[in-house]
Amino acid sequence: MTVPDPAVTPAIAGIPGGGRLPRTVLQVLPALGPGGVERGTVDIAAGLVASGWRAIVASEGGPLVAELERLGGRHVTLPLASKRPWTIRANAARLAALAAAEGVDIIHARSRAPAWSAEMAAARMGAAFVTTFHGTYGHGSWLKRRYNAVMTRGRPLIAISGFIADHLRQVYDVDPAVIRTVPRGVDIARFHPASVPADRIIALARRWRLDETRALVLMPGRLSRWKGHMVMLDALAALGRRDIQCVMVGAAPGTESYRAEIEQAIRARGLQDVVGIAEAERDMPAAYMLADVVVSPATEPEAFGRIPVEAQAMGRWIIATDHGGARETVDARNVGGALVPPGDAGALAQALAAALDMPGEVRARAARAMIAHVDRHFTLARMQAATRAVYDEALLTRAAVPRIAGVARIEEAAGR
Repeated sequence: MTVPDPAVTPAIAGIPGGGRLPRTVLQVLPALGPGGVERGTVDIAAGLVASGWRAIVASEGGPLVAELERLGGRHVTLPLASKRPWTIRANAARLAALAAAEGVDIIHARSRAPAWSAEMAAARMGAAFVTTFHGTYGHGSWLKRRYNAVMTRGRPLIAISGFIADHLRQVYDVDPAVIRTVPRGVDIARFHPASVPADRIIALARRWRLDETRALVLMPGRLSRWKGHMVMLDALAALGRRDIQCVMVGAAPGTESYRAEIEQAIRARGLQDVVGIAEAERDMPAAYMLADVVVSPATEPEAFGRIPVEAQAMGRWIIATDHGGARETVDARNVGGALVPPGDAGALAQALAAALDMPGEVRARAARAMIAHVDRHFTLARMQAATRAVYDEALLTRAAVPRIAGVARIEEAAGR
């Protein structure tokens, strides 16, 4: 069997007039905000453009649109965040029209509501349909599982971790043969100690008003209850040290209520002189460079968890929760870092004490090992190459993409 050249589109692909044009991938998601799904979307678009493909992203827009377009991708604004059945149906027509106009070969859905529209559009246009399963989603009822199941119908289907691949098999009975595990990647040109000049580190330390005589414990992550802020505060209270400072980074619009709860908990534990809350930070490499220890104490399993990987890429000791994606990214036994039971403030306090008192030569050796660990397994280049391989496979099998039965099941599932 002759394998088609993945860099060009043959006339039979359905592009008006045929011809040899670059392959075109359309990624769809609700919006291009600051989250991990959105970051991965832009990263993949950048990789496609760099390899000579065309990258289009459809969403409701957001702060990453400018970066996408600066990297050579194109953004199309559509109301893809809506879960209303009639909007999903209208979006299917919009996506199909876009696919026809742009000669789209692959439609890659990264979220549930847009995936329903994308599946219909791909079937209508004969495009390959790929999905990435980014989380466990709520799946407590039959109706929820049915709504989520559209994310299992990509061929191939990308899981962002082995944890998610197991979840797909156990909850949705997905055939392992269609799952491709592609871990998220870190841009090691950006997340590397040598890439962060001293002036950026100094500027951030001044902005955060840090005391340079005290060690810094850094807890990055959006202010969400399941991220484990209260466990962190209980651990710091149990630790009882005043020679350290902790910055919780991730306050953003929409988190004001939970932030007030955290601030009240800080006062109740007498940690006002130890713990501070900072807004979401754009220069995270500089933030990691300031840290002596990075903590990611999520109480629910992370589908992947970029914080442990970014911290290790920067050579920073990481303490994460022993479940979900962290079990795959933190090799505490052979490389460095520590895993603690979820919700166990006492164990977290002990891990913090051990990390803060670690001899300098041990810390330096672990830093080198963690940087090498990320270089081997979790780079942006590896993620881009693996995703490109999925796209190549999808192009070979797109004739087998099943046509959907209609919108009735969408209306039923999206009714929630």
